[in-house]
Amino acid sequence: MKNHYYPAIFHPEEMGYSVFIPDIHGCSTQGDTMDEAVEMAKDAIGLMLEGCGEAPQASKPSDLPLEGEDFVVMISYNPAEYTRKNNRAVKKTLSLPAWLNEAAEAAHINFSGVLQEALKAKLEL
Repeated sequence: MKNHYYPAIFHPEEMGYSVFIPDIHGCSTQGDTMDEAVEMAKDAIGLMLEGCGEAPQASKPSDLPLEGEDFVVMISYNPAEYTRKNNRAVKKTLSLPAWLNEAAEAAHINFSGVLQEALKAKLEL
């Protein structure tokens, strides 16, 4: 998947920055330093767009209304990269008949892989 670039409005605060991403409704964050604010903006975009089918169109930075000391920073977002970075494994305990377990083990079946494939198919993902 390709990168998307969203303009973010940075508003200097007494300590750090408030950050607003106008193209994504309700998407805002903050950071104590510029580096932290940029990383938090990337994470906020990822959280808001995670699982969304199509990323919203980005505005032109020059079209954004700025006030006072506000400034625009372009924030990159790559859906596949965000998912890889934030997709952690969750351990599940399950039960199956002993005969099925033995047959699967004899065939060197990857239980986690089969369960993931079955869940994706069932959920039409």
